Amino acid sequence: MNSTLDLTGDKPYLLWGTAPTVPAGKNRILRRALEMLPGTLAWTTFFCAVLFSWLQPVWVALFIIAFDIYWILRAIYLAILALFTYGRLRRTRKIDWLKRLEDLPTTRYSLSTIHSWKDVYHLVILPMFQEGEEVVRPTLGALAHVRYPKERLLVVLALEERAGKSSQKLAHRMQNDFKESFGAFLITTHPQDIVGELSGKGSNEAWAARKAVELLIDAARIPYEHVLVSSLDIDTHLEPDYFLCVTYHYLTAEKPLRSSYQPIPLFNNNIWDAPAFSRIAATSNTVWQLMQQQRPEAMETFSSHSMPLKALVEIGFWNTKVVSEDSLIFYQCLLAYDGDWQIVPLYYPVSMDANLAKSTLRTAYNVYRQQRRWGYGAEKIAYTLTGFIKNKHIPFRKKIRYAYLMIEGFWMWPCAAIIIFALGWLPLALGGEAFRESVLGFRLPTLTRAILTIGMVGMLVNGALSLLLMPPKPKRVAGWVYATLVLQWVLFPVTVIIFGALPALEAQTRLMLGRYMGFWVTEKVRKDKK
Repeated sequence: MNSTLDLTGDKPYLLWGTAPTVPAGKNRILRRALEMLPGTLAWTTFFCAVLFSWLQPVWVALFIIAFDIYWILRAIYLAILALFTYGRLRRTRKIDWLKRLEDLPTTRYSLSTIHSWKDVYHLVILPMFQEGEEVVRPTLGALAHVRYPKERLLVVLALEERAGKSSQKLAHRMQNDFKESFGAFLITTHPQDIVGELSGKGSNEAWAARKAVELLIDAARIPYEHVLVSSLDIDTHLEPDYFLCVTYHYLTAEKPLRSSYQPIPLFNNNIWDAPAFSRIAATSNTVWQLMQQQRPEAMETFSSHSMPLKALVEIGFWNTKVVSEDSLIFYQCLLAYDGDWQIVPLYYPVSMDANLAKSTLRTAYNVYRQQRRWGYGAEKIAYTLTGFIKNKHIPFRKKIRYAYLMIEGFWMWPCAAIIIFALGWLPLALGGEAFRESVLGFRLPTLTRAILTIGMVGMLVNGALSLLLMPPKPKRVAGWVYATLVLQWVLFPVTVIIFGALPALEAQTRLMLGRYMGFWVTEKVRKDKK
């Protein structure tokens, strides 16, 4: 029988959600105040920009110039990191991970209970809502062709009761077609309207994982230390060596049971069919993840990733009261283990869908809503800072570092693009005739234009990487589409505001006002391949 800790007993805040789910009293007041922080910072920035453009236009002009220079330096630095990661990604793809595992002496294993790499099981959880067979079947097909002993792959197709009978029929059809491809193929159905839960991916995953532990892991007496859990979006396509790569890093990690294992998400399954603004949003997110792989101290889990089952059980599984379960699971572990949790970057890709709907207008609507859901990840600021205040064992410097990274990141998201592309004219418009006739006022447009021109280096790197990461062009796609891959970046300033800053600002404003969001499932559409 597996022996694990129940870390939620001493740390109930691990499973708290929004302020109304927190026990009444000081804890709820604290949580509510912290929820208001990101939105308050963003709106204060805009209010001060307008107010001081009128009262002190010189201050605002100098701030805008300084911010533009900071943004350029930051963009160049991150672009260099992205290029380094791309180089490592190419090298990682070429490694024969099976040979590397077979050549790895057991003395190099970090866990003494594992005597062969084949002792490692992979529990794969695939949350599913109302996706069609054209989405689900390719995911399972790619999973069935990975190079890993099939008896060590335990697959869970995690359904939602509220998705209806059509999802049940599809799931059982997939089970019938793929059950011989894996060691186990389990279908779970997450009940709807469980009191105290937020219906979404996190609650579905938690339900599925508990069922899998009971019916697959405990029933077969598999030690939890021997199991890695991979949470994969239903559109995730794995490359053949993914589990071999994860297993190698698990066996050689400094702290295998205190680490998450993060691949690089490439949103390119359907990238040739997506409109330009959707491609820009998808590519920008991929490039950001490339940058983060070079900064493991600043990384957090995102979308599809892997982690030890033992830790997942000890922290009480995924928090069922939050929207942003994929990144929040990292902070949940960080708090549970008193700061002793880290990310192991894999430099290995997984492929997912870019946003695509049945019409361009619907796609635009969906891109905005997806970005708003991601922007709502600001909820983890209140979650994590509450935990930092409660947990006295986490080193203070680590608390400060993570607090700064979160707050700065969520402040930059809605504010940076608007400051750079939209607020530069404010001192000229509101500062009066005296400022407009001053040397600074006369030179401000020229200075900002020159600075932004230099800053295009970062955008050029984005464009180059987007071309390098594109999958082969399908025959059905016309050759002239290549031209749009270059020209689309002309839309970047508009796209980054409409599909970046504005949805993030709306999400933070909702959180600030207590108008909490639910989990929105991104619509997934595949065009006919013929």
